[in-house]
Amino acid sequence: MTFAHTYYLFGLGIIAAFILFYVLQRIWKRRAYKKFGDTSVISRLMPDVSETRPLLKFIALMLALSFIILAIAMPQTGSKLKKGKHKGVELMLLLDVSNSMLATDIRPSRLERAKQAISKLIDKLENDKIGLVVFAGKPYTQLPITTDYAAAKLFLSTVSNDIVPEQGTAIGAAIETAVKSFNFQDKTKNKAIIIISDGENHEDDAVEAAKAAAESGVYVNTIGMGLPEGSPIPEYKNNIATGYKQDAEGKTIVTKLDETMLQEIAAAGKGIYVRANNTEVGLNKIMDEIDKMEKKEYDVKVYSDYEDQFQYFIAFALLLMLGEIFIFERRSKWFRKLDIFGERKNEKKK
Repeated sequence: MTFAHTYYLFGLGIIAAFILFYVLQRIWKRRAYKKFGDTSVISRLMPDVSETRPLLKFIALMLALSFIILAIAMPQTGSKLKKGKHKGVELMLLLDVSNSMLATDIRPSRLERAKQAISKLIDKLENDKIGLVVFAGKPYTQLPITTDYAAAKLFLSTVSNDIVPEQGTAIGAAIETAVKSFNFQDKTKNKAIIIISDGENHEDDAVEAAKAAAESGVYVNTIGMGLPEGSPIPEYKNNIATGYKQDAEGKTIVTKLDETMLQEIAAAGKGIYVRANNTEVGLNKIMDEIDKMEKKEYDVKVYSDYEDQFQYFIAFALLLMLGEIFIFERRSKWFRKLDIFGERKNEKKK
């Protein structure tokens, strides 16, 4: 179940305020009774006054109000499980989250600009599957390959440079991790990798990994994040810039785009290389090439045509309000004989 207007659910906070007011009112009332004398004597003088019934009336009203608020929020359920066949490609995005991606030669930073471009790409996808691998010293599958674009954007929003514990740039290992995510049960050439990095590979042989991927039917494309002249790497403390990273000799470290490395990876992976700039990242150019690839047909099952369920909540609220009307605060002779609320038994115990 989902709600079409979730902001109305904040109205449930009113229930808590009413409950607090009611409790305070009950405490005040009991203290007032004690000022008149012994409560057991007072209760005998007022045999028709009930303590239970006002509480039941209040509970009924609060439940009715809760159901009305839920009804206004428009509860919905997926009424149909829609099955269909889509044709698309399988795409794995490999995002570099090493410290060098914090450089600001691409505004607002290499990493943030890449995330913005990926988010826009996800918005344009319709039939393709997408997955996300983040890497620095080691790669991690942030999102397995899926058609759930909402989940993709959610996982993307959590990406930062401190999401991986080990710094470095292991592009080759990231390629190998991505290749393992693909389904190779058929020979359809519909699989592609897009590496978004500044190309400063320090850990492994990324070119060989790209070549192996291409041999297995996966095209490897690269996007260079950064400018050739480079930029210092900012350091942050509590999200406030405190300076720039320095080497052991106290000199400011300047990270530069290794364009040659990324071009070699793309060439070995039978893909293309695009350099990002402050105007565009280059994902659209690569996607134009990927769209030319062979498409694979696969089944998709999704809930569609949400059906409103507010009428049930309104019905429950009306029943509770109707019941509240028939709960009288004072006892009547007829109800006393029926003893619906067990009040006579409670009096005998007293």
